Amino acid sequence: MASFDQLVISFLAEEVAGGFFADVPPGHVATVYDRGRGVLKQTWGPGLHFKLPFWQKAKIFNAQTLEYTIREDFNTENNKEMLGDDPITAITADNTSVQIKGTILVRINKENVVSLWENIGENFVSKIVRPVSRSRVRGVISQVTFNQINTHRHVIEAKMKEVLEAEFAPKGLIVENVLLSDVTTTPQS
Repeated sequence: MASFDQLVISFLAEEVAGGFFADVPPGHVATVYDRGRGVLKQTWGPGLHFKLPFWQKAKIFNAQTLEYTIREDFNTENNKEMLGDDPITAITADNTSVQIKGTILVRINKENVVSLWENIGENFVSKIVRPVSRSRVRGVISQVTFNQINTHRHVIEAKMKEVLEAEFAPKGLIVENVLLSDVTTTPQS
């Protein structure tokens, strides 16, 4: 019986004492939801921060560079928030059907994380990154020929980055780079 009592006491101590603090690891930021005032405007950087248990909830976001990889056999069925996607199919300006693989390097803008949480929520990958990336990559590819993709890849990547930045920046996301790894022709259906 003594071991059960110790277990209950240690659980309660951890829940109550742990409820007073938010531990933000390196490379992350936190925002706080206060039941009385809503999402607070300040953000917390790495470290241990005091919060009111049961009244305030801290949400921790990864502020490091994230790799959004576009590749074969990527499965989002089980988790829509996984960072990645299946290859993107598009039609070039010379009417060539292509399949695009690559990586988009993106991170949360620490200055706008409060707005991101308030307006988009935790699921920014499935709500913003995946659909916008697919659409804007297709849009850029539709303006160039297949030969231009192969001969001016760095220019195409820069254009994709520019277009994605225009969409992501107001939502609190920063595009660090777009890297095409493989662009191949596919049969048109």
